[in-house]
Amino acid sequence: MERERIESYVGKLCTQAGESGEFYRNFCENLFADEEICREFVHYMENGNFACQAKVGGYTVVDVMIWQIDHFKAWLDRDTSGTGRNSGRMLLLAFDTLLKMKKDPAPYVQKMQSETGTDYEGKFK
Repeated sequence: MERERIESYVGKLCTQAGESGEFYRNFCENLFADEEICREFVHYMENGNFACQAKVGGYTVVDVMIWQIDHFKAWLDRDTSGTGRNSGRMLLLAFDTLLKMKKDPAPYVQKMQSETGTDYEGKFK
């Protein structure tokens, strides 16, 4: 039942986000393969907020969302990325990125630390 409930929620988000059936299948496969990130996703699904317990390279799904917003801020200003008014898409893409980071964190960590307008300790060293 839990899996069906999660798949249903992901399906609703994918519909809201305009994502394909292929994205849905890949996302569910990757989500169910990672227990830690799946628990984080279920926490969001049930509570509407983030537990921020799942971390990859020290980053949480919230960090990924902030990076995505910052990284795509020019597109968001023009609203061509499809995420500006689509919270479901932003959520899916953040979790999808966190799942991809789990498999190979180094490129994502490097991008998150270099492709941002946000200042943080150590950025300019």
